[in-house]
Amino acid sequence: MSKLWGGRFTKGTNKLVEEYTASIGFDKALAEEDVQGSLAHVTMLGKCGILPQEDVETIKNGLQKVLEKVRAGEVEFSVSDEDIHMNIEKHLIEEIGPVGGKLHTGRSRNDQVATDMHLYLRNRVVELVDLLHGLQEALIEQAKDNVETIVPGYTHLQRAQPILFAHHLLAYVSMFRRDAERLSDSYKRINVLPLGAGALAGTTFPIDRHFVAEQLGFDGVYENSLDAVSDRDFIVEFLANASLIMTHLSRLSEELVLWSSTEFSFVELDDAFCTGSSIMPQKKNPDVPELVRGKTGRVYGNLIGLLTVLKSLPLAYNKDMQEDKEGMFDTVTTLTGALQLFAPMIATMKVNKGRMREAVNTDFSNATDIADFLVGKGLPFRQAHEVIGKTVLYCINEGKFLLDLTLDEFKQFSPLFDENIYAVLQPEAVVNARNVYGGTATVQVQAAIVRAEENLLEAKKWVAELAEKL
Repeated sequence: MSKLWGGRFTKGTNKLVEEYTASIGFDKALAEEDVQGSLAHVTMLGKCGILPQEDVETIKNGLQKVLEKVRAGEVEFSVSDEDIHMNIEKHLIEEIGPVGGKLHTGRSRNDQVATDMHLYLRNRVVELVDLLHGLQEALIEQAKDNVETIVPGYTHLQRAQPILFAHHLLAYVSMFRRDAERLSDSYKRINVLPLGAGALAGTTFPIDRHFVAEQLGFDGVYENSLDAVSDRDFIVEFLANASLIMTHLSRLSEELVLWSSTEFSFVELDDAFCTGSSIMPQKKNPDVPELVRGKTGRVYGNLIGLLTVLKSLPLAYNKDMQEDKEGMFDTVTTLTGALQLFAPMIATMKVNKGRMREAVNTDFSNATDIADFLVGKGLPFRQAHEVIGKTVLYCINEGKFLLDLTLDEFKQFSPLFDENIYAVLQPEAVVNARNVYGGTATVQVQAAIVRAEENLLEAKKWVAELAEKL
């Protein structure tokens, strides 16, 4: 069959041009969305009297048959038909004859492809929010099991102050909560219908865009036809949100790699999420967090790629915008895979509580509490800071830790020291002294876990409602 748009042309498309400009190799992922949008569009054409009802029913039946073949993997997509829209229309015409050509009445591929991507991305956003909730659940469960587990807290990757391991995990719960909220908020900008904008200026047919929006579950329609066909903000926003999620996953990945090393030995990842070495039989490599850390770069690249495509485009549609899809699809695949793996990997992670406690007992992360002790005795903080600095230096030179010092040794640095210093320096005391909202004290962490579970329960309602609607 000739090109559906070939009437203006006197010769065929150069084969290299055909292959270079075709998008069917990747936009075939939009096949179901394309049919879904077409079913709503042709229903509207019938409702508005633009097409006779007999033709509408014939086209709808044909589209259903094409959809069944797509789902069964029986449709062969052709590069010569350029994109998913032309491929679907060709198969429809083969199925029901020339009447299938009436489907394109009152629309353009420009508003059609935008509609397909809105349909596609809104579903993926709901799925990704659900996966983020699953990861939060896994982290919360690990936190509940480690409310009494004390671990060194770090700044500059140097031991700073002891904290509860649960407190550390809850930091990621908060990050992923914000990530889920950002994705959820973006849904209202994704769930807007472009169809009916035509190529750029609307259409001469008396269509009902709001009827189509209602059929497809959109909350509204684009106000401006130029904006409708040239907007890719919603994809940029998704890629930016995905980049932030990957940033948080990558930071957690880095810690899992460190924690599972022999040098730390804080955690052990389940064998199901690790691999071995082809030459060193003793190795157990944390490949999943390493690869997630590595794949973060490609998600960043997809964001920068689309921003670069859009930065100099005049209104309205330009062929450059065909480059919006591969990065979006790749990011969805990359992020979905990472989240699907992370939740069970965290859930099955073994925490070496003894090793964590040993680390806390063999460092100077309780030094700040000595300064606070002296301040409580009336010494200005700056002087107390100097006293503790000298005390720590003495310990280093003597090969001791703070709890190893005798009271006489303490007193050589300040006469304000007394027997109470030993209780102050115990890791449990250091942790529980931070009894402020958001702090690492046990009572605060327990309360934070309750809040996290309540927040997650409320957030899940959004996913459940949309999953039922879509």
